[in-house]
Amino acid sequence: MEKYFDIFKDSYSGYWNYLLSEITRFHWENYFYGLILVSLIVWGLELLFPWRKQQKIFRKDFWLDTFYMFFNFFLLNLIVLIFLSNTAEAFFNDILGLVDLHVSNFQLFEVNKLPFGIGLLAFFLISDFVQWNTHRLLHRVPFLWNFHKVHHSVKEMGFAAHLRYHWMEPIVYKSILYIPIAIIGGFNIDDVAIVHFFALTVGHLNHANLGWDYGPFKYIFNNPKMHIWHHAKVLPKHTKYGVNYGLTLSIWDYLFKTNHVPHNGRDIELGFHGDESFPKKFIQQEIYPIKTNN
Repeated sequence: MEKYFDIFKDSYSGYWNYLLSEITRFHWENYFYGLILVSLIVWGLELLFPWRKQQKIFRKDFWLDTFYMFFNFFLLNLIVLIFLSNTAEAFFNDILGLVDLHVSNFQLFEVNKLPFGIGLLAFFLISDFVQWNTHRLLHRVPFLWNFHKVHHSVKEMGFAAHLRYHWMEPIVYKSILYIPIAIIGGFNIDDVAIVHFFALTVGHLNHANLGWDYGPFKYIFNNPKMHIWHHAKVLPKHTKYGVNYGLTLSIWDYLFKTNHVPHNGRDIELGFHGDESFPKKFIQQEIYPIKTNN
């Protein structure tokens, strides 16, 4: 138990010092200023090339989603995620230790032993595929869907809607992603930063007020014209749980037949059945899954 108390203490003090360093010191993999820079660039594209021209610059819930961005990207780690992440890793290693095993025994390969481009691509593809499957679970498991409703409560799409999600979601994503990433192993901070900023940019673009589909690359990369249908309030008759689950890549949806782009979805209604009664404010949205029995 003392070990886990030390993890608790070190996690918070370490992340607090990291967060201060991010804010006060600029470097190329700086997540704090990276988030601001990517957000400003994509917002600028929205203003220059708006798809829904009648949509206001400060669209519905713009400031709520902006708060979500910084809360989920930074404060959430400080409050809960960094401790849970470090504890889960230690607990997993302790379980393996009981049977005299180690993570290294399960490693298929190490990214840093592959040629740079190949290793980075492997890390990206594995993590994106695992997250695609996790996203499907958020829609298929009623308990998880109640948390995911926060993201689908967006009624007007814009770049900041990308990071409107309940604090439980990254716990689910990180927990499921931990073992596959441990199995490949050997990736460094540069690998993580490149993949992270690329995924962040694509995610912002997917939710932006932009009418792009990237031409033939739409079969590889998720895009605004495809992702708008993921947020459609009225689901197609052939599916019960949703469509277009891709985060960064669309290829998984095309491979597993969950793709759906029937026509230009610029003006479709967004949301989910019953969203009229869904809470509109941050605190109420955060406690909604705890209060509801739906």
